Amino acid sequence: MAVWAIGDIQGCNDSLQQLLSKINFEPSKDKLWIAGDLVNRGNQSLEVLEYLYSIRASVEIVLGNHDISLIAAYYGIKKSNETLDPILKSPNVTKLIHWLRSQKFLHVDYTLGYCMSHAGISPEFDLGMALEYAKRVEERLQRDDVEIWLKQMFKHGIERFNRDASAIDIDRYIVSSFIRMRFCYKDHRLDFDQKGEPTELLKQKGLKPWFECESRKDVHLKIIFGHWSTLGYYQDENVLALDTGCLWGGELTAARIDSKDVEIVSVSCNNSTT
Repeated sequence: MAVWAIGDIQGCNDSLQQLLSKINFEPSKDKLWIAGDLVNRGNQSLEVLEYLYSIRASVEIVLGNHDISLIAAYYGIKKSNETLDPILKSPNVTKLIHWLRSQKFLHVDYTLGYCMSHAGISPEFDLGMALEYAKRVEERLQRDDVEIWLKQMFKHGIERFNRDASAIDIDRYIVSSFIRMRFCYKDHRLDFDQKGEPTELLKQKGLKPWFECESRKDVHLKIIFGHWSTLGYYQDENVLALDTGCLWGGELTAARIDSKDVEIVSVSCNNSTT
């Protein structure tokens, strides 16, 4: 059995299938970890969802910001677009959306020594806190009154963690950190505006990648994340970043994480946009 983690797919099913062929993925014996953003922008978003649903017993998925936007579009909270419309018009839309709502914000495997979230884990959270807060918003996403809650999640992101804040503001911080985070300040405030690569100029302004933030709480597992195409593939002893810009003229990347040395395999994206 092999375990492979894959970065943001964003509706590029042809690239996904090419990558799975290249790594000789067999759903009957292998496992896939998907780091979120299954859909949007790529014109095969429906095909991606249908395929992953068909092998759901072999897949671990964490939700990304585009996946949450799809769920919100299903409930009429966000506008759809031409890449999401085929999903919303599919006769299987209810089944697929309910399946997405059952997915995680954080996946953990102590045996492999990895955890995975779309954007990473807030500098404010150790692993126990991250698991607790992920479970909290996962449960909210599955409740019958999810529409009311989701509307609140699309207000401006909460940049600072405050245990004494209102329940909805705490939820907004949790969700924003798991699906939108890239940079943070020295005091652990998150910045949701910067989308580019880390630069010396940003560093001079006090902005560092969240995983380099001073006094970040220990997680004790290596964190797999996507969400940051301008960062690209990056690995150190603490993190493994796998969004390599599929759709943006880049690649779709998989990392084998069940072996001593991480094996990296990529394919060029044939569904690029400008």
